[in-house]
Amino acid sequence: MDNQAPSIKSTIITFGVILGSISVIFQLMLFFLDMHYKNDSTAGIVSLIIMVGVLLYSFISFKNQNQGFISLSECLKTGLGVSLVSALIGIIYTQILVNFLDPDTMQKSLDLTIDTLRVENPEMPQEALDTTRSIQEKMSSPLIFSAVQIIFALFFGFIISLIGGLIVKKSRPE
Repeated sequence: MDNQAPSIKSTIITFGVILGSISVIFQLMLFFLDMHYKNDSTAGIVSLIIMVGVLLYSFISFKNQNQGFISLSECLKTGLGVSLVSALIGIIYTQILVNFLDPDTMQKSLDLTIDTLRVENPEMPQEALDTTRSIQEKMSSPLIFSAVQIIFALFFGFIISLIGGLIVKKSRPE
C-alpha cells in the first residue's frame, strides 16, 4: 500500500500542472480574442470538456501504473487533487490577468453584466441594478474570487471524479 501514495501524489501534481497549463493557454486565447470577461457559456463548456478529458486521462494513467487497478476512492483523491492544483494555477493566472495584463477586466465584466440585465429586464429599477453591482464588486475581491475558483474547481472535480471513477474503477481480486 505504501507504494501507491507517492504514485497518487505524482499523478496529482503531473496532471494538475497539465490541466492548469491547458486552462491557462485556453484563457490566454480568450484574452487575445478579447473574450476573457464575457462569461460566454461556450467557453465554460470547453473548459469543462478539457477538465473531464484530463481527469479521465489521469485516472487511466494511474490505473496503468498500478497493474490495471484503481478504486473509486483513488479516483476521488486523484480528481480532487488535480482539480486543486489546477485551481491554484488558475488563481495565479487570474491575479496576473487582473493586475498586469488587463487591470480593467473586473470592471468590464461588471459593466457587461449590468448592460445585459438592462436589456433583458428593461423594467428593472436603477436601485436594483446598483444593488447588483455592489454585490458583484464585493464578490470580485481577490480573496473571495480565489475562494470561489477553488470551490467551483473542487465541486466539478468531485462530480467528474465520482462519475469517471465509477466508469474506470477496477478492484483487485481477493
